[in-house]
Amino acid sequence: MKTAHIPATNQQFTIGKIVCLARNYAEHAKELGNETPAAPVLFMKPASSVVGDGETVQIPAYSQECHYEVELAVLIGKQCRAVSAESAMEYIAGYGVAIDMTLRDVQNQLKAKGLPWEIAKGFDTSCPLSDFVPAAAVADPHTLNLKLAVNGEVRQDGSSADMIHRLPQIIAYISAIFTLEPGDVILTGTPAGVGPVRAGDVMKAEIASVGRLTIPVA
Repeated sequence: MKTAHIPATNQQFTIGKIVCLARNYAEHAKELGNETPAAPVLFMKPASSVVGDGETVQIPAYSQECHYEVELAVLIGKQCRAVSAESAMEYIAGYGVAIDMTLRDVQNQLKAKGLPWEIAKGFDTSCPLSDFVPAAAVADPHTLNLKLAVNGEVRQDGSSADMIHRLPQIIAYISAIFTLEPGDVILTGTPAGVGPVRAGDVMKAEIASVGRLTIPVA
């Protein structure tokens, strides 16, 4: 059982589903040769994919190209079904830092065949996730700096201001499809600069005023 913590308020949630947005930053969509979507593009990771700060990402043997993607994580605090964009922010319990690990070679092979690509996104250790800060501690989640470095070299340095779909619209859209429960997590997309890591690398991800992660790769 994986848990999400908000240390400042001593709250703890059992992580349920992890709903992720693809192509939510235009420059990232462009670097992968994808069109900018008119509506959110969703996929999911299981709770079993979560690892915490200091824990290790294990690249599966069936991939030769594992990429990092730093993301703002949103923790849902109460049941959320078909809510309006105007009320959506009331359902957020906290914000954290996530790294969406992606087996890019596997994903591309599956996409080329028109097949689902969860095995490229949901493998064990594919979701490094920090503790969360209370939602009230973040004045505006759409003005945050997202940064990721590999072995001390900055690879991603972007802003949540560049999200195509913003949090009220994201939560309204997802909750109209399926109910969000307390402990569910939303990963909101990644800025440009994604790339590969290999065994022996160390990733450091940080979102100012939210948190940080240090994750070795094996």
